Amino acid sequence: MAAFRRWKEQRLARADESRKGSVDEAIAELVQLLNGQERFCTTSSCAGRLLLAQAPAPGFNGYEVQKKNCCWLMVTHQLCAKEDVMTALQKATGDTVFKFEPFILHVQCQELQDAQLLHSVAIDSGFRNSGITVGRRGKIMMAVRSTHCLEVPLSHMGQLMVTEEYVDFLVQIANRKMEENMKRIDRFYKCLQLALKSELSMSNSPHGMIQKIHSVYTHRRKRKQDKEPGLCTSSENKEESKTEDDPETNLSFFF
Repeated sequence: MAAFRRWKEQRLARADESRKGSVDEAIAELVQLLNGQERFCTTSSCAGRLLLAQAPAPGFNGYEVQKKNCCWLMVTHQLCAKEDVMTALQKATGDTVFKFEPFILHVQCQELQDAQLLHSVAIDSGFRNSGITVGRRGKIMMAVRSTHCLEVPLSHMGQLMVTEEYVDFLVQIANRKMEENMKRIDRFYKCLQLALKSELSMSNSPHGMIQKIHSVYTHRRKRKQDKEPGLCTSSENKEESKTEDDPETNLSFFF
């Protein structure tokens, strides 16, 4: 515990190495909530974004723009308009891709049971691609991830390959994905608050707390329908989480 505390202090004291240089406003309270707990430490995050990326010369590598080498012609963590994309496309001289990237969060956890609790909250909030990894030296990482991405090539060598109407269509889809993304972030934040509050109320019974965390994790893994204490599993949340399987909301493009 002391070693984890020292590592966390050093980690949080580092400068933010992301392009933006700070935590996205939409998840600032969530990150603060996690880092306010002794057993959690966030290592990277993004609230979700819409962007137009240009690949470096000579162009695409299998139609995949590499993050480290690409040029961002447009990026926003909010909804965007067709005009924003069209204006950015005027600056394109190479191959561009319009993308929606959903919320992602990496959290190092002190104990496996801490990661299991966080994983349960993430899955219940609609982040179905979340997972836990344990390194050879015992490093426990919990990744909160979703699958409703969007990635579509728009131009080649500076020439627009689709119509303006199609760009408008893509922007509408991306904006719907962003709206759903924000709903899931809010749900995750509220469910996490509830889970932590439930833990606090059971703090006088450490053995009972360990059993509760284990039962919650087993419950989510087995996908049972009965409600567990401290979990945010209202009928409204269940209905909202189904949107990930909606063919319109989960529209993807492959080339």
